Amino acid sequence: MAPETRAMQADDTANPGMLWVQDGAELFARAPSPGAPACAGCHTEASLQGVTARYPAWDAATGRPIDIEGRVDLCRTRHQGATPLKREGRDLLALTAYLGHLSRGAAIASPDDPRLAPARAEGQRLFTTPMGQLGFSCAACHDENRGRRLGAATIPQGHPTGYPLYRLEWQDLGSLERRFRNCLTGMRAEPFTPGSAEAVALTLYLMQRAAPLPVETPAVRP
Repeated sequence: MAPETRAMQADDTANPGMLWVQDGAELFARAPSPGAPACAGCHTEASLQGVTARYPAWDAATGRPIDIEGRVDLCRTRHQGATPLKREGRDLLALTAYLGHLSRGAAIASPDDPRLAPARAEGQRLFTTPMGQLGFSCAACHDENRGRRLGAATIPQGHPTGYPLYRLEWQDLGSLERRFRNCLTGMRAEPFTPGSAEAVALTLYLMQRAAPLPVETPAVRP
C-alpha cells in the first residue's frame, strides 16, 4: 500500500469504509420489524469485540461452518423473525463492517475446532489447485509470486485482515467473496455461489494463514 492509502485507512475521518460502519451501528441498534428484538437487545459492543477474528466458526444447529455473514443471517432468522440479507447488499456489508470495526486490532485466531478440519483442508485444496481456463491457482500468485508486480499492483500474500474493505478500484465497500469473484473471473474460472461451502472453506483456510495478524476492518486497498 502507498503511504497515502495507509494514511486514509488509519484516519477514521478519511476512511470511506466508516460510512458503512456508521450504517451498521444504526442497523445494530434498530429492530428489523415491530416487536422483534434488535441486535443490541441481545449483544453489547463489548461482548462482540474480537468476534470477527474467530470466524468462520462451526454452527452446531446446521452442522457446518459459517462465515460472519452467515452468522448475521442465522441470528436474523432464528431470533428476530427476519429474512436473510442479500449477500453483498448494503445492509449486510454495513453490519459486518460494524462488527469488524468492533474487532479492529484483535489478533486473528481461527478456531481450534476439530469439526472445522475437513472444511479447512478443502480450503487449502482450493487455494493450491489450478482452476479455470488459464490454469492458475490462488497459490500461484499469493505464494509463489508474492511481492512481485501484476501490472501496476504489488501481489500481496492474500491475507483477509480487513474485510469488508473499501477498494479504491471499486469506489465501494466489498466482501471477501467479492474479491474471490474478481480473482476467479480473472482466472477464467467459475465463481463460487455466494455463501457456498467452497467460499466458506477458502475463507476458513485464509483466516488460518493470516493468524495472528490484527483485524483492520474497514481496511482501504488500491
